[in-house]
Amino acid sequence: MKTTSPNRSVSIFGFICTAFGHNYIVTKKVTNHINEYKCSHCGKEVTDNAAGYLEVLTYKRKELNKCLSSFFQKKSRRISA
Repeated sequence: MKTTSPNRSVSIFGFICTAFGHNYIVTKKVTNHINEYKCSHCGKEVTDNAAGYLEVLTYKRKELNKCLSSFFQKKSRRISA
């Protein structure tokens, strides 16, 4: 019986990121200290964690950032008003 694995699309940008590192661009500012980033070459998404290091942006982390962002915006409006 022949088994097949899912095809992965291999791009030259993946090799560039592996060799030279990612070129992250800020896509969303969650708070003053937490941002979401996306690599301009390969499309990898990361975010800051509590220790200040970059962490892969999973669905759970994205939902957490969305809640944190709404809380931060409400707090900012309350303080400035």
